[in-house]
Amino acid sequence: MKIYPIETGNFKLDGGAMFGVVPKSIWQRTNPADEKNMISMSMRCMLIEDGDRLILVDTGLGSKQSDKFFGYYYLFGDFSLDASLAQYGFHRDDITDIFLTHLHFDHCGGSIQWNKDRTGYEPAFKNAKFWSNKNHWDWAVNPNPREKASFLKENILPIEESGQLNFVASNTQEQVGFDVLFMDGHTEKQMLPKINYQGKTVVFMADLLPTTGHIPLPYVMGYDTRPLLTIKEKEQFLNEAADQEYFLFLEHDAYTELCTVQHTEKGVRLKETFKFTDIFN
Repeated sequence: MKIYPIETGNFKLDGGAMFGVVPKSIWQRTNPADEKNMISMSMRCMLIEDGDRLILVDTGLGSKQSDKFFGYYYLFGDFSLDASLAQYGFHRDDITDIFLTHLHFDHCGGSIQWNKDRTGYEPAFKNAKFWSNKNHWDWAVNPNPREKASFLKENILPIEESGQLNFVASNTQEQVGFDVLFMDGHTEKQMLPKINYQGKTVVFMADLLPTTGHIPLPYVMGYDTRPLLTIKEKEQFLNEAADQEYFLFLEHDAYTELCTVQHTEKGVRLKETFKFTDIFN
């Protein structure tokens, strides 16, 4: 097995929304805001080369939305999914599996693109199986008012229409080659890949832990549908991560790819930060 970090682009979100009830005077110490109160975010995906399979975890925003849509999210930087794949000698047509942690637009938007004559949509990965889970899929295609703006039908329905949609079950090792942790605080049945790699455990954190600044338990996004459950899930996971010395792969942290955590008198806190290649070769 070989794992590669895939940078698909950077964007900005409102810092207050990203930290919920935590005051700006505190959260800006780790996540500095610009003059519009926006903080920098990455859309860092993970590519897993495992035998004859090439599995991409999440796909970023994509490029099919309108200029008005992208204007809300202040895209910046030179990263792109295709350029990141090419850096490692791959093309999107080589991808055999797309594993979607959940169906919010910044995690799955790159899965679907315009067709050639821009009359409709098609999968951006023509040779891939797309993996979700039944509970989350049903949640996303019948969205609640709170999440409706994050579950965009043009990102989701074409996956099913293509015939490429698959649902994970209890045997995720057999289906996708790694264990999956299910989390319900951010959204229904978000999936976190948990991977044994080079003698260590790597967990793809998705939106359970967007950045290192979100490690303290009350630091929960305003986007979460069940914030008290997020706190409970995060507490349980971070204690385990500190005990077992997990490496946490951060999807949204613009400054840190990988981190570890440790027990302190104040609870679990950040231990060390790394580039992926500092630890894994």
